[in-house]
Amino acid sequence: MPSRSGRVQAAIMRPSSAGHRIDIGRGEPDADLAGLVDYFWWVRWDAPAPHVQEVVPRPVVHVSAELVEGRPRLLVHGVHPRMFRRRLEGRGHTVAAGFRPAGFRPFLRGDVGALEGREVPAADVLGVDDRPVAEEVLAHERPEEGAAVLARWLRGLGPEDDPLVPELAALVERAEADTTLVRAEQLADLAGVSLRTLQRRFHSHVGIGPKWVVQRFRLLDVTSAAHGDEVVDWADLAARLGYADQSHLIRAFTQLVGHPPAAYAREA
Repeated sequence: MPSRSGRVQAAIMRPSSAGHRIDIGRGEPDADLAGLVDYFWWVRWDAPAPHVQEVVPRPVVHVSAELVEGRPRLLVHGVHPRMFRRRLEGRGHTVAAGFRPAGFRPFLRGDVGALEGREVPAADVLGVDDRPVAEEVLAHERPEEGAAVLARWLRGLGPEDDPLVPELAALVERAEADTTLVRAEQLADLAGVSLRTLQRRFHSHVGIGPKWVVQRFRLLDVTSAAHGDEVVDWADLAARLGYADQSHLIRAFTQLVGHPPAAYAREA
């Protein structure tokens, strides 16, 4: 099974095609933000012809500096429940922060689930003008320097302490790493709470339900296998990932990606 960083990479659909048009980088947060921010990331693209990049969303909230109607803005991206598509054309770049599961709650001070499937200017949800910092982030030629500006801005927001954040972050990260976790009830047992309580906590802090989280990580394991160089025994993979049989795995993957896993593997 892939490592955690491998699952992050697995979220990029058709990586061989994307690699000709986009360049993705990543940096780690400083220690004072590491409990809330998982990583900073940036994308540069050079697409003379329009390129639509598909991404399988993980249970991660992002804050990205990008051009909106030609002007720099910070956008808050809630967890997208379905495939996320972004059209890229010409040359450009984006710099963003990817938060740990539940890590955006201390900045939002509200229900993260209200952001599900939405892209909202930071000013609308955080109550601060995001335009100056977005302009400064994108003005830097080196994206690492833009990420440092974004980190400084996040510190200035003064995130509140929330004891549920490290508990839920660890639980989601356990679900990502442990392929034997295939049901939300297993997460509830690990947390020592009822499934209903866990569902409430996930909605308010993570931004999406525990069942979705478990199923999405197992599908990302399938995607990672499809991106590999080895021939995949799909029936064996289905058994190892907790699917009832190979046909259940194929249906779930096809519903998300639009192609059966074997066909996608040949294309990707």
